[in-house]
Amino acid sequence: MLLIKGGKFYNKTGGRSCCLLIENDKIIDISEKIPETAEMTVIDASGLIVAPGLVDMHVHFREPGFEYKEDIQTGAAAAAAGGFTTVCCMPNTLPVADCREVIELILQKSTRETLCAPITVLPIGAVTKGQKGEELTDFAKLKNAGAVALSDDGMPIISNEVMRKALIEADKERMLIISHCEEEEPMVERDVRLVAETGTKIHIAHVSTAEAVDSIRKAKAAGVKVTAETCPHYFLLTEEAIATKGTNAKMSPPLRTEKDVEAIIEGLADGTIDAIVTDHAPHSAEEKAQPFNDAPNGIIGLETALALSLTFLHKTGMFSIEDVINLMSKKPAKILGLKTDKLKKGEEADIVIFDPYETWTVDPEKFKSKARNTPFGGMELNGKVRGIVSKGLYMPI
Repeated sequence: MLLIKGGKFYNKTGGRSCCLLIENDKIIDISEKIPETAEMTVIDASGLIVAPGLVDMHVHFREPGFEYKEDIQTGAAAAAAGGFTTVCCMPNTLPVADCREVIELILQKSTRETLCAPITVLPIGAVTKGQKGEELTDFAKLKNAGAVALSDDGMPIISNEVMRKALIEADKERMLIISHCEEEEPMVERDVRLVAETGTKIHIAHVSTAEAVDSIRKAKAAGVKVTAETCPHYFLLTEEAIATKGTNAKMSPPLRTEKDVEAIIEGLADGTIDAIVTDHAPHSAEEKAQPFNDAPNGIIGLETALALSLTFLHKTGMFSIEDVINLMSKKPAKILGLKTDKLKKGEEADIVIFDPYETWTVDPEKFKSKARNTPFGGMELNGKVRGIVSKGLYMPI
């Protein structure tokens, strides 16, 4: 049995100090005081936050096909180090995750017995075959194989008719399409219009512009079933970071202006943007060392996202700790149809333990990820993960 004592627990009623007892993988008691016994492993969480495990609905673990950048093992280790107990892998692998075989392969490599860190890895299936934007994949087969959602990732569907058909077919299978609007403003407008016309739903990935935030806000006000996410780099950095960070600040969509950063924060505050994700996109040092125009897009984010959110959203007084937990755990879980009320007697233990104020300096050489492509190296942050509990196991960080 595992006893977590002395921490401030965050569930649907807000934060409160109590003790939590876990046996096997279930929470069997939550009380103000639980007597210790010899058979218990005791975690003293005094001064720490105990919250539902973080959920990242947008990562790239690169396996199969690009394991030199990252693989499921190292991606899982990076996720655990950042407090994430559930992650969703985008389908731009080689081969593309557009069929049952690739979805099943990812899940086989993500079991409790095979992973080095006790997290849950959920594959996202491709909307179209080969991510070519032409012929739809078999949504039912992808769902039955274990796909949690659908996306064509960085190859957004250009054809209005293909997108319309995809939304309708996904709705029939009760699956969510995550749309990567690379040409952000016009594609967001196109997607919310199609959703309104078809009565379906959609999730907009990595929102980065003030105009996109405004379009999503208006769509929500009109009753359109749209949700949205952003990443820490979009509420923190502007395009000026490229001058000092080079290719480690190159991503798609790109960094924007101060006006856009302000709009992203406002969108998070008023509920227009529902979730904070990482878009963890590892690349090799050799790839990122190329000239700017040749280097691939993307940065890694799993090991810094919580601290960046605590430092630049909570410590500034704009957001509460509970707000950050909602944006990084409960809301993404709800969007995906996963459990949100995790800190509850009888539920599977799925927990992150962190110190919201511990100061540390980002050192990419200490990352669990294979990759080092971050613009946050050397930055002093507040908020340090101390451990996770998932799949019946406690993993100190």
